[in-house]
Amino acid sequence: MARTIGSQGPKTMEAIRKAGLRLIFEHGYAAMSLRQLAAEVGIQSGSLYNHISTKQELLFVLVRDHINELLRQLDRALDGKQRPADKLRAFVAFHVSYHMTRKREVFIANSELRSLEPKNYEEIVALRGAYEQRLAEILGQGVAEGEFEVVDIQVATFAILALLTGLTTWYRPGGRLTKEAIVAAHEKLVLSGVTPGAKPDQARVLRTPSPDVRARGGPERR
Repeated sequence: MARTIGSQGPKTMEAIRKAGLRLIFEHGYAAMSLRQLAAEVGIQSGSLYNHISTKQELLFVLVRDHINELLRQLDRALDGKQRPADKLRAFVAFHVSYHMTRKREVFIANSELRSLEPKNYEEIVALRGAYEQRLAEILGQGVAEGEFEVVDIQVATFAILALLTGLTTWYRPGGRLTKEAIVAAHEKLVLSGVTPGAKPDQARVLRTPSPDVRARGGPERR
């Protein structure tokens, strides 16, 4: 690969980040080498040290920036929302939409957490905790105002996040449902799960279309 133009500047750092993200996603943090990364970017191995000091630093920066962006965009999505139900709906819509397009970042942030050194691990866990706290506060407000019925805020927070993030394991563009339909389905699941007196039979069922009808979005069958 030809040497990257402007290898001392932001352009190369961005190329390193993108290549690192792809290589860690495809091969795992432990298996990826800096020599492999340099070859992918198109620079000499020694030139990497003009941008990152270690492979650990690269992993930390990728995960940290991902969660910071997650927090920034979430706060923007929640801005102006007052009622707990509106906040929760906005949280779900944002989380699902964001995770549809950030599969690599999400996978690395979850699967490679164990690869972080103690100091970096603690910082990332604190950032993740800040994101979880946003949801916990929404649920807590809903309970306090009588809009939600939740047995345990922490358990509900972790359960909802697991449900919403789970779509990264099955979502593929071009499947049966549109993105909007997938978001709506998750909103229904979460809101009905915390709304007092909600009955499962009240939920609208999305029926599978006949084979000759092509829709978009949804699980990829294998």
